[in-house]
Amino acid sequence: MALEPPKSRLRVDKLVPHVMAAMESLEDAGDKLSLPLDLLELVRVRVSQVNNCAFCVHAHHQAALDAGVSATKLAALPVWREAPFYDDRERAALEVGEALTNVNVESVGDDVWARAGEHFTEVELAELTWAVAIINVWNRIAGGARPWPVS
Repeated sequence: MALEPPKSRLRVDKLVPHVMAAMESLEDAGDKLSLPLDLLELVRVRVSQVNNCAFCVHAHHQAALDAGVSATKLAALPVWREAPFYDDRERAALEVGEALTNVNVESVGDDVWARAGEHFTEVELAELTWAVAIINVWNRIAGGARPWPVS
């Protein structure tokens, strides 16, 4: 039995266009980060998985492939801690991404920042923080209101 695709719930983009315009500006700013696109997309997919946002997982999975992330890395992303496919920098970025996403469960510890600091400059950590914050906002919009149909 085939499942019906999720239907749009609330067109927040059309109902509150000035906030949508601000989000699009924030997204545009996030596109100008100096971190490599493949790393950013890997983190965006993982954060979207953690947030159970099908729309964003779908969109960023394709973007990650287009940015050169291997299908193997994407397939193993839910179990990245146990998988051998990620380098230390990717692991640090994924750990920061998950920690910032799960602040409702546990605060981000100094140990997470210390490990990440071994692989990223302060500017890069700031950029990573912004990238995670932006995808978290999109996850909440797309996962909750589901303003656009997932296809």
